[in-house]
Amino acid sequence: MTSAGRRGDGVRTAGGDRDGAPDASSGHWGPAGSAPSQGGPRYGVGSMSAALHWVVVRRPSPALTDADPGEWHYAAPIDLAAARHAHDRLVELLHSAGAEVQHLPGADDHDGLADGMFTFDPSLVTPAGAVLLRMGKRLRRDEVTLHERFYRDHGVPILGRIVAPGTVEAGDTLWVDERTLAVGRGYRTNDDGIDQLGAILATIGVELHAFDLPVGGGPDACLHLLSLISPVAPDLALVHPRLLPVRLRQLLEVRGYSLVDVALDEFETTGGLAANVLALAPRRCVMIDGCPETRRRLERSGCEVHVFPGEELCIKAEGGPTCLTRPVWRR
Repeated sequence: MTSAGRRGDGVRTAGGDRDGAPDASSGHWGPAGSAPSQGGPRYGVGSMSAALHWVVVRRPSPALTDADPGEWHYAAPIDLAAARHAHDRLVELLHSAGAEVQHLPGADDHDGLADGMFTFDPSLVTPAGAVLLRMGKRLRRDEVTLHERFYRDHGVPILGRIVAPGTVEAGDTLWVDERTLAVGRGYRTNDDGIDQLGAILATIGVELHAFDLPVGGGPDACLHLLSLISPVAPDLALVHPRLLPVRLRQLLEVRGYSLVDVALDEFETTGGLAANVLALAPRRCVMIDGCPETRRRLERSGCEVHVFPGEELCIKAEGGPTCLTRPVWRR
């Protein structure tokens, strides 16, 4: 069965006007990669592995320990001091890579944003500006306001936003290259959200390819597209060899990617986080500690791998180093 805006089994294209889509005639931004008249933009992301220059984080807040682990789908109650220690170590690694690290406010607040440290998900940064998303996890929807305020305060154009009934979480998005975004369709990202995002991206010349995700742990668990793949260079990605969508694997191979398999036992013991690796620059990356075989496989592929403690913050709360960072500028 086919529908408007769908090309083949795995590609969605969209265009034309719709509520929430940006107006390309506004003059605030242009085609992907375009630059303002004075020196070029200091924002823009069209790669998962280009050198990280500007990144947004949020230190774990007391809301994390206020949260009911069952309601938030945490593996166990989380020790705030240990979670902050782990997060601080990640931030040190970001600084050591030369990235400017911006902290969102609220790290000392009991504001109910227990997952607020996972800054990757509420918004998507493109080569031409940001898209505000609508989270599939209802408890997280207020986080988008923090991202909107940040972009407005720092002069990052907002291209559009996902509105109800659409949902998109950025953990389901992956830049194959500057003109191609892969999106996972699952429990956190739905068809309407994919259509809306495709309409926004079409105005800046980016093509969206959508792929179905496996059921995984079910609707309450966090299984994003980036639970199954982490690009660490323009031609290299760490993947789950059995759960990666077939058509995505084929697309990556056509685009010249070599694929490194995550160690399956480590994937299981970490709740999938062995495959969640953040590229600081091509072949320089960060992952949680405790995955020695996956680390060796990356190193044998020419990667420099750094680690930080993952047990208290990442494994219990279901989010790795990619989830804990929102790149705003890569180049």
